Amino acid sequence: MSLFKLTVSTLALSSLAVGAAQARDEIRIVGSSTVFPYTQAVAEQFANVTGAPSPIVESTGTGGGMKIFCAGIGEAHPDLTGASRAMKASEYKLCQENGVTDITEAMIGYDGLSIAISRDAENDWDLTLEQVFLALAAEIPTDGGWVANPNKTWADVDASLPAVDILAYGPPPTSGTRDAFVELAMHAGCEATPFMKALKETDKAAHKATVKENCSRMRQDGPFVEAGENDNLIVQRLNADEHAMGIFGYSFLYENLDTLKAVKIAGVEPSAETIGDFSYPISRPLFFYTKNAHRGVIPNFQEFIEEYMSDDAMEPGGYLSERGMVALPDDLRATTQDAVIDGENMAPKE
Repeated sequence: MSLFKLTVSTLALSSLAVGAAQARDEIRIVGSSTVFPYTQAVAEQFANVTGAPSPIVESTGTGGGMKIFCAGIGEAHPDLTGASRAMKASEYKLCQENGVTDITEAMIGYDGLSIAISRDAENDWDLTLEQVFLALAAEIPTDGGWVANPNKTWADVDASLPAVDILAYGPPPTSGTRDAFVELAMHAGCEATPFMKALKETDKAAHKATVKENCSRMRQDGPFVEAGENDNLIVQRLNADEHAMGIFGYSFLYENLDTLKAVKIAGVEPSAETIGDFSYPISRPLFFYTKNAHRGVIPNFQEFIEEYMSDDAMEPGGYLSERGMVALPDDLRATTQDAVIDGENMAPKE
């Protein structure tokens, strides 16, 4: 693996940052609640091995983290942000406008968006994405168009399901987990409905517009509850109500398998294997983004990045996989490690 090289452009950015980014003692990290436990594990390992101050890791959500990360360079601004989806073009533009022009994108592994329920629940759940959509969408299609979601119980969604109230705790709009759930679960479930299948056959442009407008909104009348960025609170609520479901990253299910169990999606349970081969239908990559103007300025930042990219952390069986992250394939992992350690500037998001 190649060593980090301070290029001319990086040196220039670092010199600009020196005045503002005076040697802060601790590395500061923000971002995704899903990526948080992985970054926290690296921070703990890094501090234990090096004796350096442990990085400060805050769970702000992916969207919130991007806003903070892209606000500028200097000690008042974080060095790295975790993300449970790729950076958006609008976020990249914000970074550029605020002088955060040299950023490295790191895809660190894969994760599954788990739907979980208490182990005390009598039912073993197996849902299709269409059923998930019909339970949690703000509006659902009928022969006459779109109506406010009338389904109160799972039996209302499908007579084969238990007649228990629909109650799902999930992430807020600022969360990358929410973005990914809407894209991977809600959109797919919406498109599986007979109404949307027929629309796609007759008018593809209208179908595309309808997916964006009608299939993305979660209901706000009670059955879906935004539970904030702290996924541990969702775990607590599931343990208090055997009928409630929770939506969060696989790592939180993995760490709480003693009290929680997975809801299968189309017969497939989330696991390292099914997430890694994408047979589990709600699978996604995870990322972090580094502010390269802070390398060589914020003490230990480069060394922390190297620890995050180390084989001990990222390989199958490494300490991140022990926390529930699914490792990248060998060739992609090696390419990623080299690019991130060398501080390769990411391609523009358009």
